[in-house]
Amino acid sequence: MTESHQPCDGASDLEQKLAHLPDKPGVYLMKDANKRIIYVGKAVNLKNRVRSYFQASRNHSPKVRAMVARIADLEYIVTASEIEALILECNLIKKHRPKYNISLKDDKSYPYIKVTVNEAYPRVYATRKVQKDGARYFGPYTSAGAVHETLALLRKLFPLRSCRRLDERRPCLQHHIKRCLAPCSGRVDEDQYRSMIKAVCLFLEGRSDDVVKELRRRMEEAAENLEFEQAAQLRDQLAAVEKVREKQNIVTGSGDQDVIGLARSAVGTCVQVFFIRSGKMVGRDHFPAHRQRRRRRRRGARGIYEAVL
Repeated sequence: MTESHQPCDGASDLEQKLAHLPDKPGVYLMKDANKRIIYVGKAVNLKNRVRSYFQASRNHSPKVRAMVARIADLEYIVTASEIEALILECNLIKKHRPKYNISLKDDKSYPYIKVTVNEAYPRVYATRKVQKDGARYFGPYTSAGAVHETLALLRKLFPLRSCRRLDERRPCLQHHIKRCLAPCSGRVDEDQYRSMIKAVCLFLEGRSDDVVKELRRRMEEAAENLEFEQAAQLRDQLAAVEKVREKQNIVTGSGDQDVIGLARSAVGTCVQVFFIRSGKMVGRDHFPAHRQRRRRRRRGARGIYEAVL
């Protein structure tokens, strides 16, 4: 479960916050004097990483020094693991588009996963260039390693083609080890292959429930049509996807949720709201809560009491 620290006001509050950073993984958000988020980063150890920005600057690049000079406030969100921090960082960068994330990490250098849906038999591979070519791009990702791990998982789950040419020839080794349907030799029709690509896109969108439903539907349809070999392949894909889905405990589901946390002390009460969209946490907000006296409102002939927070 994540936790969030609310923003502070003034240089003294910033110094106090730096002194109380936790030794935990998480994401930190740097803000300028106008409360705009100018940088989002992740850390295995928030205390060590965030404090390093405010130490001797001779080892920092000019762009980092320029960013640090504009930091007036910071927030952080503690996560349960480094992987959660990586996912949350990517979501927050895509949402807020901080100035110095673009300056320090050019979008063109971010790795993406490209699905060439503009081709008859689409391929799935990593790229660092986004073009208007009709393909679908998933990302940007903040770690090239995470992209390659995802691609390796996809190739285990789905028999995708990896070759660039589509001509009539003998299928390659990938087909013989059941890692490719061999569209290059005409062994699979385009509609069947595109149904698999649809499942791949759903998986990359985080909609694993929809992937399971689609694979089960296609498996049952193939069995009814007495296409037992295809039904067996879909059965194996379905089992693999369900096994992966059981291990995914970072997100809470595929729906939209708002998670509310309440903290009270002698100073006052603070409410934290975490926004989860499509099973991914994309941000949070906070506000102080002040209790007032109950007041009576009349609407028509009937009165209602309302507690105002």
